[in-house]
Amino acid sequence: MKTAFAAALALPLTACAIISDTPRVNGDAATQGMPVALGEAVWTGDTILKPLAVTEDSRCPTDVQCAWAGRLTVSTRITATSWAQTAPLTLGEPYEVLGRTYVLTEATPEKTANEEISVREYRFTFERR
Repeated sequence: MKTAFAAALALPLTACAIISDTPRVNGDAATQGMPVALGEAVWTGDTILKPLAVTEDSRCPTDVQCAWAGRLTVSTRITATSWAQTAPLTLGEPYEVLGRTYVLTEATPEKTANEEISVREYRFTFERR
């Protein structure tokens, strides 16, 4: 009787290790506000964002005067508890989905006229507002 009671007490403790309402990510995810490279994950509230590819970088180089500032758009995987989607997040522009708003707030390095940016050099900062 004592053995069955002890086994019954231990069962709920092992079952509590799984948190079902947390999105899954392979490896660690950075905290909101930390810059991440392409393919790296970052927590933004209860959601994980992962930049997948730069789809547009028409930003005006820092050493040039332009009539248009240009823009930077990053294909980003957004993963929450019960849904996931890939969305184009544009630097400085809010993106809303299911009542949540995400913003790509910063991207480095700055673009210059004489140098190409390698995909390995990009770093992105995301925020949930």
